Amino acid sequence: MTGDGGVGEGGLSHLDEHGHARMVDVGEKGVTRREARAEALIRMSRSTLELVAAGGLPKGDVFSTARIAGISAAKKTPELIPLTHPLRIDSVSVEFDIDEEEGAVRVTSTVVVTDRTGAEMEALTAVATAALTIYDMCKAVERGVEVASLRLLYKSGGKSGTYQARPGAPRVPREE
Repeated sequence: MTGDGGVGEGGLSHLDEHGHARMVDVGEKGVTRREARAEALIRMSRSTLELVAAGGLPKGDVFSTARIAGISAAKKTPELIPLTHPLRIDSVSVEFDIDEEEGAVRVTSTVVVTDRTGAEMEALTAVATAALTIYDMCKAVERGVEVASLRLLYKSGGKSGTYQARPGAPRVPREE
């Protein structure tokens, strides 16, 4: 199907019946409140984690810089991800949690929109960019910092309803 926001070849909505990439037509969808939350996990040594927590890195305040980068990235998602729609973003938050047991920083972003399509890509782009900013700010003291995971935690609104990632569940089940 083309032009109706339906599913094209292989069950992928961004492909038409000929397998060509296309931007999904969301013109007939209703404008509703939609929310998405995503997370990224950035692993590092305990000594680097302590520097991050204390604000002791040479480049300055890691969390303030990464927060601004994440918010800015969410707003620029259509410029970065080719087939996403520009959205009317109501709010973007980017939060950080130091997980000493894991030796990591967990970045979480929540994006709320009132629009015709969801904010999953904006939330994922926000945490990915915030994670890369943390890497950039830490690399002077540790090159081995690792962006270990990136995933959607939650989404609501729209025709497909609510999605909630299960804690501890396998990230992506694979078909054989």
